[in-house]
Amino acid sequence: MKNIKFVVKVNRGGARGPAYVQRIDRSPLQMTTNRKLALLMGRFTAEDAIKSLETSRCSPELVSVQVSA
Repeated sequence: MKNIKFVVKVNRGGARGPAYVQRIDRSPLQMTTNRKLALLMGRFTAEDAIKSLETSRCSPELVSVQVSA
């Protein structure tokens, strides 16, 4: 059985590659460029992380990931 989890991908513009949310228990959120280290979270938690990241410089998006249960 597969579950759907979400990661938050952030494009900061420019020549930098995308970053992913790694930890949400700190302020500001801790980011990583390695997708394997990204935090897998439920939809509501991911949407809350997106709301806290919305700035003029960042464009966060929700990316779904299938994980086996």
